Amino acid sequence: MGKVNNVTEFVFWGLSQNLEVEEVCFVVFSFFYTVILLGNLLIILTVYVGHLFKSPMYFFLNYLSFVDICYSSVTAPKMIVDLLAKSKTISYVGCMLQLFGVHFFGCTEIFILTVMAYDRYVAICKPLHYMTIMDRDRCNKMLLGTWIGGFTHSIIQVTLVVQLPFCGPNEIDHYFCDVHPVLKLACTDTYVVGVVVTANSGTIALGSFVILLISYTVILVSLRKQSAEGRRKALSTCGSHISVVIIFFGPCTFMYMRPDTTFSEDKMVSVFYTIITPMLNPLIYTLRNAEVKNAMKKLWSRRVLWDANGK
Repeated sequence: MGKVNNVTEFVFWGLSQNLEVEEVCFVVFSFFYTVILLGNLLIILTVYVGHLFKSPMYFFLNYLSFVDICYSSVTAPKMIVDLLAKSKTISYVGCMLQLFGVHFFGCTEIFILTVMAYDRYVAICKPLHYMTIMDRDRCNKMLLGTWIGGFTHSIIQVTLVVQLPFCGPNEIDHYFCDVHPVLKLACTDTYVVGVVVTANSGTIALGSFVILLISYTVILVSLRKQSAEGRRKALSTCGSHISVVIIFFGPCTFMYMRPDTTFSEDKMVSVFYTIITPMLNPLIYTLRNAEVKNAMKKLWSRRVLWDANGK
């Protein structure tokens, strides 16, 4: 029997069925999304104007901000519009594209965070060889690797879901198309697909998390040999990286390191890594980082000078 697909669109249940809660969420998440866009654009602008991308750390931070904008834009605008909509629908193709986007940018972000940990490891543990190891060519290759890794991961997820038959129920108890909620609607046994999906996502989330923990442990242990000033600077930078890693990987591991089941808490956990993390990243990296703050001050003082000269 061929693949039956009577479903042309899916209906989201959204974050809440309560109208008042939806109105409050609309205001809150519109604000959050604006902060995501402005905060991450400000980092991109600062890195670009301050010529900070010559340094590998800011080269990757720049792309992390870009990925954060893309990642949140896959789900947030649709969710915000749906909060005020009577019917929250998405076409079958739109759903598959959203599923691809979430996993593509989410996985790319995981790999960029891992590369940034490696960059800090080399900077702190092998300072004399830093510029030789992290030359521009290697940085470009690593960046390309993060995008290829993200693409490979998400194309596997989408390929697994696209070949499933959807013939009846089309209501998704979520606010965007993710693998587990969509698998529940397929009219066939999805056990094998569920196992492969979990293995795919889980290996990446847990594997990267373990690598990150080992990297930062090695870094923190090696700091004992540093001078007090060197230790303070390294701790400041690593502290911000570790905060981001925990905030992002905690919810991610909860969502994808388990069999094909869905919990009622899933929506709130998803909000955390699709909206809260991209919003906090710029704040954490700028508030904990003297170099970025100085570059921002220069950017704004230059801006003020332009305005003054313009007048």
